[in-house]
Amino acid sequence: MLRLLTVKKTKEMSRIGKNPVTIPSGVTVEVTGNIVTVKGKLGELTQEIDSINVKIEDGQVILERPSEIKDHKAKHGLYRSLISNMIQGVSEGFTKELELVGVGYRASNQGQKLDLALGFSHNIVLDLAPEVKVETISEKGKNPIVKLTSYDKQLVGQVAAKIRGFRKPEPYKGKGVKFVGEQLRRKAGKSA
Repeated sequence: MLRLLTVKKTKEMSRIGKNPVTIPSGVTVEVTGNIVTVKGKLGELTQEIDSINVKIEDGQVILERPSEIKDHKAKHGLYRSLISNMIQGVSEGFTKELELVGVGYRASNQGQKLDLALGFSHNIVLDLAPEVKVETISEKGKNPIVKLTSYDKQLVGQVAAKIRGFRKPEPYKGKGVKFVGEQLRRKAGKSA
């Protein structure tokens, strides 16, 4: 017997958008037209915002949507999250750590040049943007770690995904480039 489940649709879609974003000390937020600029000790970020009203009241950024159209509801939470990430980025920054799992896998860096040996016939040399600081940690008996730090969450995530894309972890032995703490879905090998 098939039982139909009825899902009660609530009128409110974005609960995230309703939460105000607190501005910490040392961070300034400016709204000019539809561009939000956030400045902090680590850098400066700008974000263009359309169809959402942004106000700054007593140390908080408040976002309001003009109507209940689906597009406005979707963008309400999105822009709140983006502004929150910008504020966190310029005050604290974001870090991504990648682990190189495999025999002979190595990583080194000279300034903004990242040199990766991932089992190919040649090394991969990657020029990183000046906003992303790179650090390589190689300890004896442990897998090499590439540490990426930046105040731009989107940029540091994009760079980390690009590095991971050079050699994705395979499901049998787990060899490849993976995020530190990432859980991999492992498969059983051939049974004898």
